[in-house]
Amino acid sequence: MKQRFFELADYAIGQLRGTETLLANFAGETSDFARFNHARVRQAGSVTQAYLRLTLIDRGRRLHTTLAASFDQPSDHDAIRAAIGTMRSELPSLPADPLLLYATEVNSSNLERRGRLPDATEAVDCVIAAAAGADLVGIFASGPVFRGFANSLGQRNWHRVDSFQLDWSVYLGGDQDAKDKAVKSTYASETWNAQEVARRIQSARDQLKFLAVNPRAIEPGQYRAYLTPAAMDELTGLLSWEGVSGRSQRTRQSSLQKLVDGEAALSPMITLRENTTEGLAPSFDDSGFPRPPQVALIKDGAHAGALVSARTAKEYGLVANGACDEESMQSADLDGGTLPMSETLGTLDRGILVANLWYLNFSDRSSCRITGMTRFATFWVESGRIAAPLNVMRFDDSLYRMLGSELLALTREREWIQSRSTYGQRSVESTRVPGALLSSLTLTL
Repeated sequence: MKQRFFELADYAIGQLRGTETLLANFAGETSDFARFNHARVRQAGSVTQAYLRLTLIDRGRRLHTTLAASFDQPSDHDAIRAAIGTMRSELPSLPADPLLLYATEVNSSNLERRGRLPDATEAVDCVIAAAAGADLVGIFASGPVFRGFANSLGQRNWHRVDSFQLDWSVYLGGDQDAKDKAVKSTYASETWNAQEVARRIQSARDQLKFLAVNPRAIEPGQYRAYLTPAAMDELTGLLSWEGVSGRSQRTRQSSLQKLVDGEAALSPMITLRENTTEGLAPSFDDSGFPRPPQVALIKDGAHAGALVSARTAKEYGLVANGACDEESMQSADLDGGTLPMSETLGTLDRGILVANLWYLNFSDRSSCRITGMTRFATFWVESGRIAAPLNVMRFDDSLYRMLGSELLALTREREWIQSRSTYGQRSVESTRVPGALLSSLTLTL
């Protein structure tokens, strides 16, 4: 796809006149998909698709359009000529964009990170064998994802990464009360490991026996808790809702504003960064600005930086660091700690094992107070052992407590979790997070 994109970009640039500037963005994929239900394949297929986004700029005005690449040169050339002609005719009627900013210094790059991905049949056979006899529901997606950038100033960027993701749940089954009880798991990597896939599916199946026990009811209150990496992924993801945004911090609307202002702090164990080097997202943004290998956001519990898009940089006189327009994390990376994953329940001793959090939202943004539900396998632990499942409960607590005063330890091992979004195209967002042991988590109902 690389050669095809650059050929299309060169053709589009060849259509320019006078003082016009062109930016070209490319997003493509070649993916295998399989959907499972009752541990059988219910839908399977392959998708090859590519989209070309053209932005025409002239005299401070800009306009963009997105085209689906057909991989047929005459058809693609016709579509490009028509799109540029339409934008050219409409551009003079637009006002100048006061926040227009794009890269004028050439920073070309080329990255092709090839993994070891399974043949689709091999992956399906592995899942079916490991899930035999279980009610497994899930989706498998695998293949290379492509991103590209080119402009009429001579910059050329290419990004290709390989990865796969298996996201599944195993259901308890049985009577009406049991049918909605499930253990949810996910596994993503750039290197296929059939033994690891089988181990993780078996681990999920092993937890089902605990769901078969009558659930324990506990009163609302504060409980010692262990949050798995999957639960921590949900918490970390909520900070992308303007928490680490340079714009939100400048307008004082950030959920971490008290941290930014030095009025509050998180635990010294918390160090969060945007780690482009080890993520799936490209090392360049849609305006051509390079993304640094890492951007420090929180260091040792204190504010360390923000994600700054080109428009925010222009508006507030900041330096753009390749952030997307939403200034959300694309490759979030939270440092681990010293607690071995194998010792989490023993260290928890008595309290709640929270495997997943769901429907998270801010209940008080200014205090970074978050509410949400436990879901899937949430257990009561006694003497370091799972004693009984818990019914779904709501929590409402401040991140300054959960990852601050109440944080006891982070696990040494971390999980790499890829976004499950495939709406339109596979996402390149990912997080790398540990589990967390809390001295108390506030349950409200």
